[in-house]
Amino acid sequence: MPTIQTSRARIAALVAAGGVLLASGLAGLAPGAGTASSHREAPLISGQPQYDNTDVYAFVSPDKPDTTTLIANFIPFEDPAGGPNFYKFARDARYEVNIDNDGDSLPDLTYRFQFHDRLKNGNTFLYNTGPVTSLDDPDLNFTQSYDLTLIRRMDGNVRGIHRIAENVPVAPSNVGRASMPDYAKLRSQAIRAAGNGVMSFAGQADDSFFLDLRVFDLLYGANLKEVGNDTLSGYNVNTIALQIPTRHLVKGNDPVIGVNSTVSRLTASGQYAQVSRLGSPLVNEVVIPRGKKDTFNASTPWQDAQFAGFVTDPELPKLIEKIYKIPAPPGPRQDLVQAFLTGVPGLNQPARVRPAELLRLNTSIKPSGKPDRLGVLGGDKAGFPNGRRLTDDVVDIELQAVEGELLGKKNDLGDAVNANDVAFEKAFPYVAQPRSGSDVRGAMKPGGNASGTADDGGRVNFLNAGAVEKASGSDGDGSGVLSVLPVAALSGAAAFVLTGGLLWWRRRRPAMGRR
Repeated sequence: MPTIQTSRARIAALVAAGGVLLASGLAGLAPGAGTASSHREAPLISGQPQYDNTDVYAFVSPDKPDTTTLIANFIPFEDPAGGPNFYKFARDARYEVNIDNDGDSLPDLTYRFQFHDRLKNGNTFLYNTGPVTSLDDPDLNFTQSYDLTLIRRMDGNVRGIHRIAENVPVAPSNVGRASMPDYAKLRSQAIRAAGNGVMSFAGQADDSFFLDLRVFDLLYGANLKEVGNDTLSGYNVNTIALQIPTRHLVKGNDPVIGVNSTVSRLTASGQYAQVSRLGSPLVNEVVIPRGKKDTFNASTPWQDAQFAGFVTDPELPKLIEKIYKIPAPPGPRQDLVQAFLTGVPGLNQPARVRPAELLRLNTSIKPSGKPDRLGVLGGDKAGFPNGRRLTDDVVDIELQAVEGELLGKKNDLGDAVNANDVAFEKAFPYVAQPRSGSDVRGAMKPGGNASGTADDGGRVNFLNAGAVEKASGSDGDGSGVLSVLPVAALSGAAAFVLTGGLLWWRRRRPAMGRR
């Protein structure tokens, strides 16, 4: 069994030996005209959350290794209690998962979701008028369904369109325990067979991405202290997911596929215009500069020559050097070209590849029995950047990669958020159950104020809460809010004390220490 150091050395050697002929591989790709994802990553899409693609995942299904699971998340920062208009997919959009199975950067297969609304009673403000026990419960006042279409292409041209599922119910937003006493049952009813071995799901889920987003505050506060808090804890997203027999996705003897997700919105002219695009994580946020983000969202992988310079000469390591005095690896960064544009030779690079920003997955690599959160950097070839699993710590992986890990420049950069705060499920669709509206971020304990008592000594409840003027411990200036700070904030502080502040640069630990 090779050690982690051996695996890393082998990957570094592959990177050095493989090279990428950008001059020939990217030359001649004409940039297209841009018109308009991850979490609020581009100026235009940040104002259109229904169309904002937050994350894409592609992995060989751990419990069904002859299938591949594809997941795309949308609508960032859904507060679970955000009613009365809870979270829905847009009716005027095409949500698509695209697969390139011959390396030419053009989609060969597209799975398209289109959604429909139904409102039972327009004379109430309620999302549900009573406890909901099934997806067809008459008390579920607002519902969505979707049609699923498979589009086959050759050289970018449509060769066939096949509707594989119609009027499939969407799992609703998790309003709260009183409204949806058994949400797991509702989730299970939204998992449907679409024929020919395909499973599909659409509905709300806990946000699968775990990270400390304060990287945008001058890289964790410019003093290493702003780390260790999962910024997305407590928020939900809307998810579409597919589980597809792998034999339906690959072409010939090449097991590598390229995956991305796009959203196109219906315009006033009656045409659909692409407004969101996502493949590998964090590319749109921290690789593509602000002035090009909307163009990136409107473009196709075929046009990615216009963005190649941002990969070969990335901004992030220069910022790390400026703030933390850690030398940036010299360019041009052919290692990052392989990580983000072509795949790594011998791992997940197609036999005939055109450089393009796609999430590339080698479907012949079997799932790991004990997935390493650092994926390939941790010696686990079934993980990112070979596809992306829900458990892959892509922030740590990419921070280490931009600082030269694949070039042999060992480092332990990270944000101290190493796993999701909610457990993922063991079977399709794998994403965690959505947070309930009963679990409001920063909520007080039942009882209404910090002490749980009213001014007359009785319990605070719905009938007397309006008579309570201030929380216990407040002197009238608002300082009483300190007593109800979210536990997450305290946990973040504790994590900092325990870790000494992360985004660290320290001596390499023994191989087993990375597990």
